[in-house]
Amino acid sequence: MTSSPTASARKSLNPINFLIVLTGLNLFNYIDRYVLSSVLEQIKAEFMFDDAAGGWLATAFMLGYFITCPLFGYLGDRMKRKYLIAGGVFVWSLATVLTGFATDYWHLVAYRVLIGVGEASYATLAPGLISDIFKPSKRNNAFTIFYSAIPIGAAVGVLLGSHIGAKYGWHNAFIWIGAPGLFLALSLLPFREPERGESEGKNLDPSFTKKPTIRDIWNVLWIRDYALCVWGYVAYTFALGAYAHWAPSFLTRVHGMSQTAAGEFFGIVMTVAGLVGTFLGGFAATALQKRIPNGYAWSLTISSGIAAPLLFVMLGSSDLFVVQASFAVAVFCLFLSTGPINTICIEAVPPNVRSSAMAGQIFLIHAFGDVWSPYLVGQVSAAAGDNLSKGLQITPWALLVATGFWAYLTVVQGRRRNPLKVST
Repeated sequence: MTSSPTASARKSLNPINFLIVLTGLNLFNYIDRYVLSSVLEQIKAEFMFDDAAGGWLATAFMLGYFITCPLFGYLGDRMKRKYLIAGGVFVWSLATVLTGFATDYWHLVAYRVLIGVGEASYATLAPGLISDIFKPSKRNNAFTIFYSAIPIGAAVGVLLGSHIGAKYGWHNAFIWIGAPGLFLALSLLPFREPERGESEGKNLDPSFTKKPTIRDIWNVLWIRDYALCVWGYVAYTFALGAYAHWAPSFLTRVHGMSQTAAGEFFGIVMTVAGLVGTFLGGFAATALQKRIPNGYAWSLTISSGIAAPLLFVMLGSSDLFVVQASFAVAVFCLFLSTGPINTICIEAVPPNVRSSAMAGQIFLIHAFGDVWSPYLVGQVSAAAGDNLSKGLQITPWALLVATGFWAYLTVVQGRRRNPLKVST
């Protein structure tokens, strides 16, 4: 029998404050993750490796990230999630600092793996906490705020990394940027952890709050809404991961921008286009979902369907203005889907397997997405004589695949009056 939180316990949990802390930690999550791309050319010059090895640094991070996600998902459906999160924040922050002390390429690889392990805990468990705090009618907006940290964090990581790296060297960029997380790891501990399914209220089936079996977790992968959303997300992540890793280098080498200028442009685009796209797409999708049963799915289909041709234009143009404008609008479109992707994945499954569902999502999008895309782009580029324009040509096609999965999801949900299985 599952116990229900008392009225006083419910009152002690302030959803807004909890969301602010979770979003702040997510900000540092992405700041630490994206420092590497801003100083990659400096590291290549010091350790003398090619684009293929540079792409492997991103792959190393993703291996540590997605391989450990199923473990954290399993533990997160059974243990206090805030303690697992605190440990993850400390590990990724420590590994970021240690990266600044790396003395050869293989030290870099080892620390990137460790950063991935720490961030896996956070990315797997935080969405489940949010879903237990916010009711279905407010959940997508909460996810929108939480995931707004992605473009801001990526931008801040690139901006800080490029400026610190240019002035003080890439070693100091990792040390200074990673250090604050060692102290922020404790910030979530004072909060009460919500019960699983708490936000669903009295209408929730009691079987949805029991500890899940391995079979329950396995069955998540075959829920149609979840599967279509996630496999579209795999293709989307393949493309986005490649650009996150190679975009500053593409602007520097192909279009002659300086490291600082490329970092500033990338940072501004990620901040402005990414942030506006995340908020506009998230809140617009919430409003659309209230009118039609497939509003969230429509937002996914539209975002990738517009972004793909814009990236074809960017890669085929020699005009810097056209390249920058196409990239900025494509980023805006891609971030329109940030909140709805995760809302669909969370709401397609029962509350007691949401940590496992997020773990499955993260495992799949990285195992078949951006674990390989930076490396494959680097390999194609290296085979073409370090031609990044050639290497990046594979990415718009991936977005067209994502559009196909999400268009089918839109049709499936449009046929049902109430497509989300757990929402009340």
